[in-house]
Amino acid sequence: MTEAELTDRRSPEPHGHRPVRMAVIGVGHFGRFHAQKLAASPYAALACVYDTDPARAAAVAQECDTRAAASLDEALSQAEAVSIAVPTRRHAAVATAALEAGRHVLIEKPITETPAEAQALIDLAARSGRVLQVGHLIRFAAPIARLRAEISQALYVECVRIAPWTARGTDVNVILDLMIHDLDLVLSIVPAPIADIDAVGTPVLSEREDIANARVKFADGCVATITASRVSMKTERKLRVFEADRYTSIDFGARQVRRVRRTGAVSKGGIPDLDVSFDDFAETDLLAEELSAFLAAVRGERPPEVTGREGLRALEAAIAVNESLRRHAAFVAERTGLVPGTTNRVSA
Repeated sequence: MTEAELTDRRSPEPHGHRPVRMAVIGVGHFGRFHAQKLAASPYAALACVYDTDPARAAAVAQECDTRAAASLDEALSQAEAVSIAVPTRRHAAVATAALEAGRHVLIEKPITETPAEAQALIDLAARSGRVLQVGHLIRFAAPIARLRAEISQALYVECVRIAPWTARGTDVNVILDLMIHDLDLVLSIVPAPIADIDAVGTPVLSEREDIANARVKFADGCVATITASRVSMKTERKLRVFEADRYTSIDFGARQVRRVRRTGAVSKGGIPDLDVSFDDFAETDLLAEELSAFLAAVRGERPPEVTGREGLRALEAAIAVNESLRRHAAFVAERTGLVPGTTNRVSA
């Protein structure tokens, strides 16, 4: 399929813009969704998909009315921007190849396995003048932009993200699979650096931690507690933010925001008078929103919503949580002789 044919597939052009020629690298469970959204977007022309499994690439290509590239180099040659949804261990190599080829990059979270790899991508994107955006979907939830604009100084933040078990994402532990979303969100709310992290967690159904809780202290005095589980009996996603005179609670499952604000008046019983409001928000397609934001950044209309530097900060926080988990596991082993997540005892 030629570039002219790809462009002609989208007519008329949205707001006078030529659709961005895109390739999706890695079309497993989540990458397939990337391909579907891009194929349906009026702002993109899905040039091709690529996967190390040719049969999977061919199936997704047929489903999305595009072609399957035979190699990564071929995929990069067909597009001006790429969406990378390969396993985390391959993020750095694939994104490096894309940026060196002059392509804009949207990369799934976590940005890379190590901070050094992430910094190298940030530097390479800056030198090449290309967009580097990291896929932290929660940033695109409807109430988040307003929440971030309203907060003056958070004193306490509570995040809960729990879900039933699936086999997907188990190439990393629950910190890099789920908790990193809320770490990024908290870091976008609290501007101060992290002062200390205390975390506990354990494997349950995989060889890596499947449930964990982290208590994150910031230099400005704010404390955040973040719970993540992929072995729960229900799905729950909630965020609560407490300030000196108000409290905001977001229930992503019920799609409701509750705001409680102290008015300054005092009731007859001496209790501060409170103004309580409830707002419902519509469910939105977060991945479609993320991809649209990336395409707008590629067109130069806006900066990327989650920059490489923000992706690095979230990764560093996740690594610090993992280091705290290791210390806690060693403490448990020393005191009990048990290895967390197993019935094994430490050898004498």
